[in-house]
Amino acid sequence: MEISDSSSRILAGLLEARTGQQLTLNRRWRLETALNHLLRERGIASIDELITILVMGKEPSLAGRVVEALLNNETYFFRDRAPFDTLARSALPALAQKRAATKRLRIWSAGCSTGQEPYSLAMMFAEEPLKWQGWTIDILGTDVSEAAVQRARAGVYTQFEVQRGLGIAQMIKWFEETPDGWRAAEGLRRPVRFQVHNLLEAPPHPGGFDIVLCRNVLLYLNTEMRERAFERLSSAMVPDGWLMLGAGETVIGQTRKLTADKETRGLYILAGQAEQADRQVA
Repeated sequence: MEISDSSSRILAGLLEARTGQQLTLNRRWRLETALNHLLRERGIASIDELITILVMGKEPSLAGRVVEALLNNETYFFRDRAPFDTLARSALPALAQKRAATKRLRIWSAGCSTGQEPYSLAMMFAEEPLKWQGWTIDILGTDVSEAAVQRARAGVYTQFEVQRGLGIAQMIKWFEETPDGWRAAEGLRRPVRFQVHNLLEAPPHPGGFDIVLCRNVLLYLNTEMRERAFERLSSAMVPDGWLMLGAGETVIGQTRKLTADKETRGLYILAGQAEQADRQVA
């Protein structure tokens, strides 16, 4: 199916207007694959015909369906494993000491897609029940995609999805096979909640998160939108909190609000905290 340049530009503009994400040239090959199901469902012959319907504005809800289809919801349990090892080895032990008096942790998984990352975090706590006994663990997963959030709330995955990143023992321990698929156990679901949220909007709990994860999201944003996103992410963190990005993402040259944690590779802290630590050392 040939897609005209004008149609590609309109779709790219719609995606960026609704989510801030860019549909770069190297991602435009996905247009046909991403929209095929929607075209068949609605009996629309081509993407150019779809664009005509969108431009005429006769079906306002259709634009939302198009944006949902264009979003990249790639994720899996314990994705890229190393970041979770960093949390287990460095961030969580440090927070266990810092928050010993309140025994409460708040974690935000921004751009969580269908929920595998928040449930992976919940699994980390559930695997050490004695260490976290008596603690209140609040894990919030957010995504701009309403369809992805609905799936995350259901906590039901296909066998292929549940096996991505999990060993057989974890799969059997933390998921129950049902007629609809593999459902996350109550022990995983209890500390996790989900909501629809655009990363470019005000954070869901300003200044209250001990750890913020925003992995493999910012790389889809242009420079201006990325700076705005860092503003939102930094404002969501407690003063001594951490931000974790994807392997191909960094704060360097992107924002003055955050800086790399000198003690823990792969984590970022508020710039003011780093300056305070430097003064104490001096």
